[in-house]
Amino acid sequence: MTTSPSPANSQASNPSHYARLIARELGLQAPDLGRLLPNTGLSVEQLLDEDSLLTGQQQVQLLNNALSISDDPAFGFRLGRRLTPATHGAVGFLALSSANLFEALQAIHLFAPTRMNFVRIELFDRGDWLECYGHFDMTLTDQMRRCLTEAFIMMFFETAESILGRPAHEVETLIDYPAPPYAPFYNEYLPGPYEFSAENFIAKIPKALCFYPNIAANHENYQLALQQCETMLSELRTNTQSFRYRVEKMMLSFPPGTLAEEEAAAALFMSKRTLARKLKNENTGFRQIQKDILSQQAANYLRDSKLTVDAIAALLNYHDSSNFRRAFKRWFSVTPETFRQSL
Repeated sequence: MTTSPSPANSQASNPSHYARLIARELGLQAPDLGRLLPNTGLSVEQLLDEDSLLTGQQQVQLLNNALSISDDPAFGFRLGRRLTPATHGAVGFLALSSANLFEALQAIHLFAPTRMNFVRIELFDRGDWLECYGHFDMTLTDQMRRCLTEAFIMMFFETAESILGRPAHEVETLIDYPAPPYAPFYNEYLPGPYEFSAENFIAKIPKALCFYPNIAANHENYQLALQQCETMLSELRTNTQSFRYRVEKMMLSFPPGTLAEEEAAAALFMSKRTLARKLKNENTGFRQIQKDILSQQAANYLRDSKLTVDAIAALLNYHDSSNFRRAFKRWFSVTPETFRQSL
């Protein structure tokens, strides 16, 4: 497993939702949340704010603090059981709508960094097997690497079970560290065979299992989520040196509408004023780019799906659908309902 540092780790793009799941697993109440925050630079208010985004370092430090509080070396497994597909937003929605496990893993491979920017998933076809490699692009202690690996093992098996309708007994897990002192616990959490001290962190999945039909598959929902990402990526300008392109690409790696102008400027190593000047030289601005992306996403959802207006508002991170309706009318001079009827 790769554990090298990456510039992406310093970008705040990880939803605070996962931090609150950690707090719930620990059984922390509001007055105790400060125990999770040493060395994170976060306040309790930020932790409770649904719109807060964390850097990779902050996310890992929170988990490290949680390990100390729990005093449970197998805390990663406990946390992983909470990380069902439904907790992963649009990525989980895409996976659960997939026709089979292979499509779900492809979705995770493509879009996992939009939920956790220090995680990479790679897929390799090995004939009768599909190998799913996990990488953490951060420098981690041995304890933290074990904790994250155990959490991701559970996330994988939770997703597989949701799609297969049963535990994935046939999947073999290769773990790239020696057996820890609590190794017997692995029998309680892993449904299939496993091996320690492997060269890489891999889930080996029989090819036949990959294409077992998902009875809950929804092709329309799957295509909707997948097409949205592909469409927006294809519309990015081919000039990768333009600042509009860089901001657009950054926005697409964040939940819709959540990237702040200050964060974008900091990621480009410049002040907010300098970024605004450079975008003005390209006849655009940060708010204009954000409006273009959100309006295009909204129009695509209304055109290509049967989702309700309230559901579309939620997908675009509008916590109040009335705010989304007002924004949509500013963009298109008609309500979402009238827009859809006109199609």
